[in-house]
Amino acid sequence: MIETAEKTGAAAPWRFSVAPMMDWTDRHCRVFHRLLSRRALLYTEMVTTGAVIHGDRARLLGFDASEHPVALQLGGSDPADLATSAEIGEEFGYDEINLNVGCPSDRVKDGRFGACLMAEPALVAACVAAMKRVVRIPVTVKCRIGIDDQDPEVALDALADAVVDSGADALIVHARKAWLNGLSPKENRDIPPLDYDRVYRLKARLPHVPVIINGGITSIAAARGHLAHVDGVMLGRAAYQEPWRLLDVDPVLFSEAAPHQTMKGALAALEPYIERQIGQGARLHAITRHLVGAYHAVPGARAFRRHLAERGVKPDAGIEVLREAVAMVEERALAAALA
Repeated sequence: MIETAEKTGAAAPWRFSVAPMMDWTDRHCRVFHRLLSRRALLYTEMVTTGAVIHGDRARLLGFDASEHPVALQLGGSDPADLATSAEIGEEFGYDEINLNVGCPSDRVKDGRFGACLMAEPALVAACVAAMKRVVRIPVTVKCRIGIDDQDPEVALDALADAVVDSGADALIVHARKAWLNGLSPKENRDIPPLDYDRVYRLKARLPHVPVIINGGITSIAAARGHLAHVDGVMLGRAAYQEPWRLLDVDPVLFSEAAPHQTMKGALAALEPYIERQIGQGARLHAITRHLVGAYHAVPGARAFRRHLAERGVKPDAGIEVLREAVAMVEERALAAALA
């Protein structure tokens, strides 16, 4: 019998998480998501080791204290550089370091990191071992079930065994192959068929290793179903494009009240953060671009999106733009209720 988090709570840190997504899960997005769930584990966008070591660390790695628990996802394949970057991430206060072995873009393939590392399990293991030697926080790996013509039964087991032997604290598996030859990154998110059973079999073979499933999961109800087979569930596009779903995470998956009962309450709680960020030079649109999916299938949702899109991009846009957009939803909801 598989001892999943549903039964034991042993992998509670990874029970539910929001996937790292380039250009999406930046610090502003994560602050917003935290107002929808106290318990979700949040991930940064992937940051390369070169950027961490040589770039503007405050801009790349800085985050708001409210984001905890928050994990830093690294891209790279040099064990020494990853160890240095992991140390820096720990110093910045991240709760976990995650190694990207799943991104299928040409840029990461050319840099010898991301999904192409599925073909080099010994190298990935060396990377994990190097990071484990220098940090005290968990080190995890996010991968695919295989790439190109690999047999997922062989490829996933080989990678999993190698990184677990090197001390990886958890495995996050996107339940699709990545086709590095023939499909674009966008196509790799949809065209390769999902194989959830392959991830379930990995968990059955590694009962004491936290295994988290990712890929094509569109609701919190679906996430709960997966928890009968694995230790955790990671939502990607559904969490970002329809963030209202995150209001159900704490009640449904953790039997706890959400931080705010309504999206209106969460957006009101976001206002002080927005005002601070604007005061520090941020543009309103940099934050409100993450809010366009806040309302769904309710009267006024389209007006909400349009108002943020048209008014939020103006150089002098302030918090009043968000307040006006929320008021549009409230007015239309009231009118619909009275009709």
